[in-house]
Amino acid sequence: MVRAIVGANWGDEGKGKITDMLAKESDIIIRYQGGSNAGHTIINNYGKFALHLLPSGVFYNHTTSVIGNGVALNIPFLVKEIEDLVSKGVPKPYILVSDRAQILMPYHILFDQYEEERLGKKSFGSTKSGIAPFYSDKYAKIGFQVSELFEEESLKEKVDRVCETKNVLMEHLYHKPAMDPQELFETLLEYREMVKPYVCDVSKYLHEAIKAGKRLLLEGQLGSLKDPDHGIYPMVTSSSTLAAYGAIGAGIPPYEIKNITTVVKAYSSAVGAGAFVSEIFGNEADELRRRGGDGGEYGATTGRPRRMGWFDAVASRYGCRIQGSTEVALTVLDVLGYLDELHICVGYEIDGKVTKDFPTTVELNKAKPIYTTLPGWKCEIRGIKNYEDLPENCRNYIEFIEKELETPITMVSNGPGRDEIIFRK
Repeated sequence: MVRAIVGANWGDEGKGKITDMLAKESDIIIRYQGGSNAGHTIINNYGKFALHLLPSGVFYNHTTSVIGNGVALNIPFLVKEIEDLVSKGVPKPYILVSDRAQILMPYHILFDQYEEERLGKKSFGSTKSGIAPFYSDKYAKIGFQVSELFEEESLKEKVDRVCETKNVLMEHLYHKPAMDPQELFETLLEYREMVKPYVCDVSKYLHEAIKAGKRLLLEGQLGSLKDPDHGIYPMVTSSSTLAAYGAIGAGIPPYEIKNITTVVKAYSSAVGAGAFVSEIFGNEADELRRRGGDGGEYGATTGRPRRMGWFDAVASRYGCRIQGSTEVALTVLDVLGYLDELHICVGYEIDGKVTKDFPTTVELNKAKPIYTTLPGWKCEIRGIKNYEDLPENCRNYIEFIEKELETPITMVSNGPGRDEIIFRK
């Protein structure tokens, strides 16, 4: 059985905790898209961790952690992340890397940085991790697959050819020093030795695992609104953030994905530029940011302060629909206990007309939020294990959101710890 865990919004919904928790009942956890540009924060018996490339199931001895072919594979970053885990007392995880995964090259990071500098105020708010240049090269068919590392002659020829093209941009668009093909070739040989112990035919491995009845968990990065097709384009990431892409990015049949758990935050937050209809500012935003997440709302990768907002039912309902959600995990609800009242964005006003449907970016940029207000519960809810024991106003908030999402909320996270979760029937 295959289950996908994905985000409904801009990312930062708390997917890492949910994956870490559900990995206990899984055999294989697979990252199928994205790269080291976003992180998942996890708190468990080993401590607090921010994972970037590794799947969030690496803390269990019984699991296999897989890097699928859809991932932007930063090889030295992956090796360092494994070493960091082991240095903190985590048993070395069993990891497999797809031989069809493409390598995030050193120049991808440089091009990302240089392009953001060139764009100035019109930049995309990139994490400068090389993701957009990586996927650009992948679909321009000038990327490097892991398998190519093991054929030195053809690898050397390709490095020379790619550098010839890239150096035109490097020197004449960005006015930076040209790359040395020989130096890049030697770097790739070093990468080969780093990744060699983990490389396998992941698609075949997963095919056999499914036939054997193994439990697979697909872990997505970011959320619906950062998808390049269905998100707030162009302020999106460069790989599909949808559960449907899990089949492609892992190399399994789409009909094997039976359950899609979409993680929804009990308020809104976002890192980076782009439309954010329910955004709040000033002291109100600062207070929520300070209290939020598992120690303040700051990007797990960049450390950037997250933009804050009220719960956006329009965006979240759309995010669940486009994911094909079968259930919702509602996270960081415990954060909101300090508020006298809570606002929920239930519609958008665009050019004098009200809609409950999430529009394209051109229309979204003109949208104004329409709020409904619910009373707060004004108490701490951490430690509560049974849904019926939550304060009435807290349950009302959950049930109002559930009705707006049109998807059952089966899990409610009321604290950052692995076991701080309430299961609803």
